[in-house]
Amino acid sequence: MAIVLSGKEFDNEVLESEGVVLVDFFAEWCNPCKMLAPILDEVAADMEGKAKIFKVDVDEAGELADRYDITTIPHLIIFKDGEVVEEIGGFHPKESLIEKLEEYCK
Repeated sequence: MAIVLSGKEFDNEVLESEGVVLVDFFAEWCNPCKMLAPILDEVAADMEGKAKIFKVDVDEAGELADRYDITTIPHLIIFKDGEVVEEIGGFHPKESLIEKLEEYCK
């Protein structure tokens, strides 16, 4: 299951983490975000031990949305060893997300 991070937890869990981390910037009122949520839970289960999946509510952690210039949601950012390696805007199917994550897990 994807874990929702606060702004304080973000640096610890994402920027100081080794390996691959996917962060979903979302909002509770966003319908495409709601459609993506169960898919990210499945991705988290399938990628357990390979990649971590987190969520950031842009309404609760606006400073993070500003830091990463998030202007539309859902917006996914893949980090590897604390560095941004790819950004993905909009809704994407499970297979596509797993394929992208596996590229960085090598």
